[in-house]
Amino acid sequence: MRAERDVVQYRCEGTIERELRARGFHFVAGIDEVGRGSLFGPVFAAAVILAPDRPVRGLNDSKQLLPERREVLAERIRERAVAWAVAAVDAATIDCVNIYQASRMAMRMAVARLQPAPDFLLIDALPLELAIPQRPLIKGDARCHAIAAASILAKTERDRVMRVWHTIFPAYGLAENKGYGTPEHSQALAAHGPTPLHRLSFEPVRAASLFPVGRPAEEQLGLFEEAAACR
Repeated sequence: MRAERDVVQYRCEGTIERELRARGFHFVAGIDEVGRGSLFGPVFAAAVILAPDRPVRGLNDSKQLLPERREVLAERIRERAVAWAVAAVDAATIDCVNIYQASRMAMRMAVARLQPAPDFLLIDALPLELAIPQRPLIKGDARCHAIAAASILAKTERDRVMRVWHTIFPAYGLAENKGYGTPEHSQALAAHGPTPLHRLSFEPVRAASLFPVGRPAEEQLGLFEEAAACR
C-alpha cells in the first residue's frame, strides 16, 4: 500500500516581499484571481502593492477567512496599500477564449491599472505574458501577504457583484452560492435554463441550455434556414 503524501502546511507571511525589496525591487505586486470554477458571471482578478510601513494584520487566503473578516481586511487593504486594482472578464469572453486564458487576461488587466507600476510580480500559480520580472507561487495566496491581499480584494468584489445579480436572477441563489455548482444552483438550471450571464462553455450550463450550444458555424447558420422554412 502506497504511503500517503504529507500535506504541506503553509504560513502566510511577507518574507518573499522583504527579500525582493532587499534586492532592490520597490513595487512588488501580488496578483490572484477568483471565480475560475463558477458557472455564472465574470472571473475577477486583483493586484496589490502593499506598503511595508503600513502592514495589514491577519492576511491569509481569502477562502480561509469568514466573510465578515474578509470585508474588514479588504477595507484596510484599500486604505493602506501603495496601489490596488481589480479587473473582471465577462462570461461571454470566457466562452470565447476559455477560462484559463480569461483568468490570465483579468490578471494582466489588474496589473495594467496599478499606479505606480509594479517592478516585480508575485502570482498565484499562473505565469503572465508581461515584460515584468515575476514569480508564480503554488498556493501563493496561503504563503504570501501580497497575493493574499489580492485574493481578498478579488473575492470581496466578486461576492458584491453576485449579490447584485441575485436581485436580477433570484431563482439561482447567487447571493449564497456565488455562481458555483451547488445542488440548488443545478436544480435552478434544470428548471429555468441558464441566464445570459451563465458560462455556456461549462458543461453543466451547456447541458441545461434550452438552445443548441457549441454547434459548428455551418450548423448554427442552418438553424436560420430551418426557422424560415417553418413560417
